[in-house]
Amino acid sequence: EADPESMSVGYGGLPDRDGHVTLDACIMDHTGNCGSVSFLQHIKHPISVARKVMDDTPHVMLSGSGALKFAIEKGFPKEELLTDKARKLWKEWLKDSQYKPIINVENHDTIGLLALDQNGDISGACTTSGLSYKMHGRVGDSPIIGAGMFVDNEVGGCCATGVGEAVMKTLGSFLIVELMRQGASPQEACEEAVRRIVTTNPNHTNFQVAYIAINKAGETGCYCIHPGFKMMKYANGENTPITAGSHLK
Repeated sequence: EADPESMSVGYGGLPDRDGHVTLDACIMDHTGNCGSVSFLQHIKHPISVARKVMDDTPHVMLSGSGALKFAIEKGFPKEELLTDKARKLWKEWLKDSQYKPIINVENHDTIGLLALDQNGDISGACTTSGLSYKMHGRVGDSPIIGAGMFVDNEVGGCCATGVGEAVMKTLGSFLIVELMRQGASPQEACEEAVRRIVTTNPNHTNFQVAYIAINKAGETGCYCIHPGFKMMKYANGENTPITAGSHLK
């Protein structure tokens, strides 16, 4: 979120078509508690605000000006998130104003994390600046529990990235956890969730969706529509990059 070179999340994220950086994030712990913010502006770390929503309010989601007011009340500084680099790219885009996300660039627009601790408890988090040059006010799947991320500590957890509209229409993360509950491996569940999208959306060749999943045994899975998606698995003190299989080859 704080890295201006990562242009799909937080500070330095590419803006919407009106030039505003708007952020979405959610977090969920092993007890089923969760918090989320959507359409949040001027706060560098939306995931931390989502954590405060989870810990300090009776709500799950705060949005827009209400989320900003809450963040400021909790001590988060109000900042300008549009960097010179992102502003320059936005002004270049304005010349044609053609909304056409580039697969595995604009479409890989989310930081999703799943964690299994030494007690076997699972938590998850998701944070993003959303699709670049989206309509002002657009919210994707990332702050929606069950769409962009979901955890059930009896079963496992899942995170999504890509075009959020397709994930929201299928509640992809919840679907994957439920498939694991029914006996599917994390890999099998991710593949089925992608299949649900491609079989109902003939336009799937033009956008990317990818999932990562983990179960209680620590088994992981990842799958996507187009080749090129990677996840990082950290275990036993080592990071291992994993290239996901894909529906299209």
